[in-house]
Amino acid sequence: MKTEQIVRTFVEYFEQRGHRRITGSTLLPPADDPVLFTTSGMHPLTPHLEGRPHPLGRRLVNVQRCLRTTDLDEVGDATHLTVFEMLGTWSLGDYEGPVSLDWGYGLLTEGLGIDPGLLYATVHGGDDRTGPDTASLEFWQGRGVPVELTEQDNWWSNGPTGPCGPDSEIFLWSGDTPPRSTPTGDDRWVEVWNHVMMRHRRLDDGSLVPLPQRNVDTGLGLERLASLLQGTSSVFDCDVFDPWHRLLPPLWPLDERSLRVVCDHLRSAVVVLGDGVRPAHTGRGYVLRRLVRRVLTLLWRDDPTRGLGDLPPELIEHALDRFGQDMGSGEVHRMLLEEERRFRRLLERGRQVLSRPRFRGPLGEEDFHYLHDTHGLPRDLVTSLLHG
Repeated sequence: MKTEQIVRTFVEYFEQRGHRRITGSTLLPPADDPVLFTTSGMHPLTPHLEGRPHPLGRRLVNVQRCLRTTDLDEVGDATHLTVFEMLGTWSLGDYEGPVSLDWGYGLLTEGLGIDPGLLYATVHGGDDRTGPDTASLEFWQGRGVPVELTEQDNWWSNGPTGPCGPDSEIFLWSGDTPPRSTPTGDDRWVEVWNHVMMRHRRLDDGSLVPLPQRNVDTGLGLERLASLLQGTSSVFDCDVFDPWHRLLPPLWPLDERSLRVVCDHLRSAVVVLGDGVRPAHTGRGYVLRRLVRRVLTLLWRDDPTRGLGDLPPELIEHALDRFGQDMGSGEVHRMLLEEERRFRRLLERGRQVLSRPRFRGPLGEEDFHYLHDTHGLPRDLVTSLLHG
């Protein structure tokens, strides 16, 4: 099942159950949201989760592009991406968790044809703030799906304060043996869908108060689900990355993990640029800069003559088209090349500075601060140059 077919099946399934499709936002969250980037589909809906009526009603469905920096060091494994698409549904004070889980189970098993015997669920088992999520537990037991109870792993929050609540996660077995163990005991259980019973608000002092309405917020990673349905070994082998696999390996021979990181970070950088972010020393611009520099570091590790001037325009166009962005591929390519030139100049300056007698021994915190504040050399760059 191709990715576009998965999206159509998902949206139509929930439209038939009274959900209205809303347009996904860019990677830039609302101005009053403290996060740098949209990390889930709920960010643009926060006011409505807190009680403001939505113009399209109380049942919503969408496809939202997201960016997560918390998983940056895990990119290159089988399941993590920096920029990805999230399929989402919401009940804004309408139906409760078991209804959402019932529809989720139905879509996976009937709509997408997944064997129920390959599913496992996790449920919040209770802690010192709230009791166990017995409604979700009883639902899964009634369907014959095995359940694992956890505490922190099944509590979702948007940060130190704000909307939060217990969640139930659905896992799909990805191994080539019969299912075994549990999601926390075997990483071949891959999380595909999280159903959050968002009914609390956490205050500054850590206490919980009820939200004005009891919501359900679900998120299903599209590329992760596609890779499992298509029988591939990683998200990088699903159809979304077909042109990248066709064009990049002949251009830049890399080991498998490095190739995955280069594909992910270049694709993510294109999408971030397409949403209007520009390279900078802080904030969103620095995340973009880190993505590009990590790519270049991998490319130059084996061959310093490699460069983004060789990047096929087709790949830039593919990423922009995938996320419906209007920026021209030539303009994106120009900004990537400018960032590459800036990084080359910074590396040369860094090598010259670090060759001074002062920096020939082990560096202390004062040295790192001096190198950053005086010469604009970030700690990670200094460390890379010293150990390169």
